[in-house]
Amino acid sequence: MSDLIRVLPKREVFDPEADPHLHQEWLVSNGLGGYASGTVSGAITRRYHGLLIAALPNPFGRTMMLNGLSERLRLPDHRAIYTGAEELTGSAPEHTLPASEFRLEAGLPVWRYEIEGFVLEKRLLLIYRQNTTHISYRLLAGKGKLRLGLRPAIHFRGHDAAVAQTERHKYVLTVVEERFEIGAGPNLPVLRLRLHGPSAAFTFDRKETTSIPYRTERSRGYDWQGSLWSPGYFRSDLEEGDQTTLVVSTEDWETIQALSPEAAFTAEMDRRKLLLAAAPPEARTGAAAEWVLAADQFLITPVGRVEDAARARATGDEIRTVIAGYHWFTDWGRDTMISLEGLTLATGRKNEAGWILRTFSFYVRDGLIPNMFPEGEKEGLYHTADATLWFFHAIHRYVELTGDRTTLRLILPKLAGIIHKHIEGTRFGIGMDPTDALLRQGQQGYQLTWMDAKVGDWVVTPRRGKAVEINALWYNALKLAERWLAEEGDPAEARAIGDIAARVRDSFNRRFWFEEGGYLYDVIDAETGGNDGSCRPNQVMAISLDYPVLDRSRWEPVMDVVARRLLTPVGLRSLAPGNPEYKPKYYGDLRSRDAAYHQGTVWAWLIGPYIDAWLKLHPGETAKAREFLHGFASHLDEACIGSISEIFDAEPPYTPRGCIAQAWSVAEVLRCWIKTTATQTGG
Repeated sequence: MSDLIRVLPKREVFDPEADPHLHQEWLVSNGLGGYASGTVSGAITRRYHGLLIAALPNPFGRTMMLNGLSERLRLPDHRAIYTGAEELTGSAPEHTLPASEFRLEAGLPVWRYEIEGFVLEKRLLLIYRQNTTHISYRLLAGKGKLRLGLRPAIHFRGHDAAVAQTERHKYVLTVVEERFEIGAGPNLPVLRLRLHGPSAAFTFDRKETTSIPYRTERSRGYDWQGSLWSPGYFRSDLEEGDQTTLVVSTEDWETIQALSPEAAFTAEMDRRKLLLAAAPPEARTGAAAEWVLAADQFLITPVGRVEDAARARATGDEIRTVIAGYHWFTDWGRDTMISLEGLTLATGRKNEAGWILRTFSFYVRDGLIPNMFPEGEKEGLYHTADATLWFFHAIHRYVELTGDRTTLRLILPKLAGIIHKHIEGTRFGIGMDPTDALLRQGQQGYQLTWMDAKVGDWVVTPRRGKAVEINALWYNALKLAERWLAEEGDPAEARAIGDIAARVRDSFNRRFWFEEGGYLYDVIDAETGGNDGSCRPNQVMAISLDYPVLDRSRWEPVMDVVARRLLTPVGLRSLAPGNPEYKPKYYGDLRSRDAAYHQGTVWAWLIGPYIDAWLKLHPGETAKAREFLHGFASHLDEACIGSISEIFDAEPPYTPRGCIAQAWSVAEVLRCWIKTTATQTGG
């Protein structure tokens, strides 16, 4: 994997506000939903920045365990200099040593520091399916000894809790030989630390640093000043070729010590090589290979739902789900079903795709799969009108690729039940209108479509009524159910569902066409009366799905409007410019951001349906379709290095916003990159 190295350009300025490394971030995950993340510069700017955010059993959820390290280098002449997060040292930026290089090697962050002939390299990894972080330092060059000092800084809290959390823990440090434990009472987890390296030692020097600023939290309108506690500092004397590793973990000591730092690094690199080897050849190098590794960050074994894991194992399965985005999303049904093909089927992880589908089939309630699982809770929330319909799409793609009819047969009774529940009507006003067979949805106070921004009681884009993509998905689900039931021996039920599908198609084409605009209404029979002619990307689903509901004669005018008014280099705008509600930028406090979330803001994942629809109009023109993805390759050096952001501003320079790494963004770009490689010579 020597070719899978992404080196960031050297920073040319050291003004904290203008430093690009302050706004570029890195992310490493552990396959459980836990992670480590920070800025390339080392500054802590988000409440989510930390070196170990552990995924713990309910009710804890993901928990901030190690916020940061103050790193001090003492030169042979006894001068000391700090690196990384100056907030933890009290040093001004001009008194800290910036990294001379930052790079990703196979998706893992590496920093290089150079001073007076010394060259120090720092690496970080999380052991897969453990809440264990290894931070390693190797002295690559230098004459004499370089003393490395590492001061851990902590504030135990939920990873999305306010940094100004008023509850003050009484931390207790326990030391037994080379083992260090920090606890804060019987109801909280314990952080375990051990330093491996030459002349390793620890100095007890309790310290609390207050009023630490979190710049990004301030700009987002949240509490932005907090305190961090430290018990003291570790140190190690390094000569050329020496390495020291700080291991931090919430696992038991037996688990922590099962792998040496060297063995842990080798194991993780081997795991990443296997991920790339399992992917199709066109996704093993270049940008696609980076997205394959990025995709791995979202596929997790949820540690909180113990009963579910036991049930899955009892049937010979494993429980898997998808983290929708880092840092703050949990696993969401809609995001999982949209992402499933790109994250698993396109990367050679077919078994995990089956596990995910069978896991979600267990959660079907009243004809719905969960919208989301809240942090630290066992039960899902079901307020979604589209996640269940995307479930049909995901199953279809899975069965087509794998030929796994057994899973289809196991789930088919539930799928048939879902169809009947939607015909009869289920929760949140979701149900078929018997007069035209179209699907309506909506309940006061709920946001049921993917355009789900809500602030307090304000649902920004309620879209209550008959939404265009909901009915495109409804038709697609009906046709799939008709086909599966016919194939699996229930022709009468198949015919009945097929008759409803035919009615849906007829009603859709009569009622959704917006003659004046030359495209599709976004919502008809809206709650406020009439039809909503807002030009939005949702109409693309009427063409892109496996069973397109829109008449072929109208594909071209719809796609012309979408290309002209919504297409950008990084996805589709959520609302066309010119609409009174159009917002060109996504910024400010929560209310301001959510007001723009689906009112112009560009969504990366929508490039997937767009390319699917475009290729139906231009079959075989994969080289041209690939051009729609070029903006994402250059984005690899922005926001979360090596991944793809959730959203972007609606106007140039299309600043990345929202989650720094989003599952469906990565999944859809990777899927389409592979799809458009069919006649390409390389990635």
